[in-house]
Amino acid sequence: MSEPVVAVSGLTKHFPVRRGFLQRQVATVRAVDGVTLSIAPGETLCLVGESGCGKSTVGRLILRLMQSTAGTIHLRGTDVTHLGDAAMRPHRRHAQMVFQDPYSSLNPRLTVGTIVAEPLENYGDLNAAGRTEKVAALLDRVGLRADAMRRYAFEFSGGQRQRLGIARALALDPGLIVADEAVSALDVSVQAQVLNLLMDLQEERNIAYLFISHDLGVVEHIGHRIAVMYLGEIVEIAPKSALFATPLHPYTQALIAAAPIADPRARSERIVLEGDLPSPMNPPAGCRFHTRCPVAIARCRSEAPVLRVRHEGHAVACHLIG
Repeated sequence: MSEPVVAVSGLTKHFPVRRGFLQRQVATVRAVDGVTLSIAPGETLCLVGESGCGKSTVGRLILRLMQSTAGTIHLRGTDVTHLGDAAMRPHRRHAQMVFQDPYSSLNPRLTVGTIVAEPLENYGDLNAAGRTEKVAALLDRVGLRADAMRRYAFEFSGGQRQRLGIARALALDPGLIVADEAVSALDVSVQAQVLNLLMDLQEERNIAYLFISHDLGVVEHIGHRIAVMYLGEIVEIAPKSALFATPLHPYTQALIAAAPIADPRARSERIVLEGDLPSPMNPPAGCRFHTRCPVAIARCRSEAPVLRVRHEGHAVACHLIG
């Protein structure tokens, strides 16, 4: 098996909550707590869960857009966890991001040619003519005409803007792309086009994707493996087929049961979760899901389950799974 493009172990991010005139720390938001995962070349790992569970924070930590509290991050075999800005710079070209909002992620004051060429100016060794040629090729590959270089981002639709974001992310031929809710702001028909584009690009360039989403229909279409997060922790991770066929964690079962089904004749039994999502400032003791779990036992309230492999490639953190 080839070396992972990215591998993180025990990744943790805690945000201090400060109040008062002296800004004393009064609490801690445990946004990400001990996440371990890896992504191989040409693989799409989808990260799913409710809003506020820490998905986007994981993506930003992996890209070193924020500093982790604990844990390690290996990018293409190099430990980049504590590298300073100068030492980190050569590694940034290997990992890029496609943002959720195609409207605010592109500078409205710059032409499309300037936006897509900016990574090449910062990291590449091409002259002006070479950059123009590569930008034209990138725009063509994502389904836009070369004359788009002279236009501004606000002249394009949402789907076209997201294609521009993908072109910018591809400029340096990265091994890893973090796509944070990259299609959630698009119409359904446009979503399909962008997803198919991402899959085609992955096949051509052997790119690894960390695809962050809350939409299980999208995840089922694009993913190879799926990791389910709840309140800062991964509670289940498995190949796509295994997760949808036999979800093991009660939270995963509830997510899949709540997903809409395209067939109007089909019926699914909803799993109703009682209560609200606990605050990450004060997560429950033991299993963090036990306050909403319909099958929790006494052990769940006092002992935190460990994420363990139960079947081939299928790991789950639950005391009820033998």
